[in-house]
Amino acid sequence: MTLRDPDPQPSGDNLALAVGAIVFSVFALSLGDALIKLTSNSFALWQIFVLRSLLATPALVLIWRLYGRRASLWPKHLFWTLVRSLMLVGMWVIYYGALPHLQLPVAAAAFYTLPFFITLFSAVLLGDRISRQGWLAVGIGFAGILLILKPDAGDFNTYALKPLLSAMLYALAMILTRSKCRGENPMTLALALNLSFIAVGTVASLGLTAMPSLPPEGFMLSRWTEMNSAAWTTMGIMAAGILVGSLGAAIAYQKGPPAVVGIFDFAYVGFSVVWGVLIIGEVPSATAFAGIALITVAGVLSVKK
Repeated sequence: MTLRDPDPQPSGDNLALAVGAIVFSVFALSLGDALIKLTSNSFALWQIFVLRSLLATPALVLIWRLYGRRASLWPKHLFWTLVRSLMLVGMWVIYYGALPHLQLPVAAAAFYTLPFFITLFSAVLLGDRISRQGWLAVGIGFAGILLILKPDAGDFNTYALKPLLSAMLYALAMILTRSKCRGENPMTLALALNLSFIAVGTVASLGLTAMPSLPPEGFMLSRWTEMNSAAWTTMGIMAAGILVGSLGAAIAYQKGPPAVVGIFDFAYVGFSVVWGVLIIGEVPSATAFAGIALITVAGVLSVKK
């Protein structure tokens, strides 16, 4: 089974736009993720999902009215747009669930094993061939993962496995973006994603409210908290991050080959190290830095033509 493009003549590639979009996107997303990790003891995950997207959605509609109102916001391929959105929501649920338990650069490096999965899924679903260089990248990346996970050490952190699972979902979502959703308006994809965040966050919040026996603790199980001006400011920055990130990623993977865009997608790891030091005060260990470096090199090798 392969995923073929449903649009016989999609719009042409624009590599410069794709690269600029993905770099700006991961800059914004990494900043938002750093703030989520910083405030994971202050907000419930589902509260972030709902409020962040409630702030981002009107801005998205305003952008559409100003610049793209001639294009419909209704998806051409509703099913695949919904599948893509739910994959990305699931990816962020898993990734954010790991953030309180991992250093941000370590979580980012574990997540950015995604080029291996993009390479694998492209071969299985799109018929691409994996070269020797691709297999070499997988081996180097696996060594980097071992350095981060430390499977033989007493400080093995099982939470580091969660970004690996989220990477699989992200890779599948980007393959769908390139194959099934390439002809969609990027604002349509961004709107669908933010509406999915609101829907999932609302359902989860109501579900927790209906189960009072659960301990109101932890990032995933805590109840909503009151919002003051500082909290709204933080939520506004998060909303800007998901707005830029959701638009930028959609544009990048529509306008550029995943193999090329994926190289610049790795800027997220570098930004995460910077935000980890400046915002959270986290400095990875020498072993973790070595693992991050190996995964980065392997990722670039795996997507480089």
